[in-house]
Amino acid sequence: MKKISLLFILFIGFINAQKLSKSEISLINQGDINSALPIYQTTDSHQHTTLLSLSTEIDPLDKNTATLVKRMEKSLLSTDGGVGIAAPQVGINRKIIWVQRFDKQGEPLEYFINPVITWRSELQNLGPEGDLSIPDFHDQFYRSKVIQLEYVDLKGQKFSEMVEGFTAVIFQHEIDHLFGILISDKKKKEENDEYLKVDAFKKSDSVGR
Repeated sequence: MKKISLLFILFIGFINAQKLSKSEISLINQGDINSALPIYQTTDSHQHTTLLSLSTEIDPLDKNTATLVKRMEKSLLSTDGGVGIAAPQVGINRKIIWVQRFDKQGEPLEYFINPVITWRSELQNLGPEGDLSIPDFHDQFYRSKVIQLEYVDLKGQKFSEMVEGFTAVIFQHEIDHLFGILISDKKKKEENDEYLKVDAFKKSDSVGR
């Protein structure tokens, strides 16, 4: 009986942890809810703090989650060639990302809720990256060539898949955002690292993510 009660308390605590705050709901629904949300920039101190903060899981069944997903897509579409965006980049420290799927026919944009990388290949690629939130910054970065990904959709259905190549790079970049990791900081930490270069990127130029 005690074990059941403890599990129930933990479950309720998990559900409550997913609930959006009043300030988050206000931000998600500000202005025209059918329009893009502004993309946060590191050049603004308040926005930079948000970009460096850890994100938490979100309830996929909350109607505000659907609104955030829709507005994030519009934010990404409003950019010049962006191929991915994470919720912290629109001011919400929650685990949602959009990624352009270069590994699928038609290269569609797709959203992912509470994404988790459960495995990364030791083999890494070296390729260019930029960031929608960091003006005029581009550099070369190492990323795992293949990843195993788990996530849910707006119905709460869970999925798992393997992703490789340039699309896997985008996923790793966006999920870094959910941990408050920016490529400008990542570069500083990796200055003394050494890797074997394997160039498997689809695009030759830096792209914003």
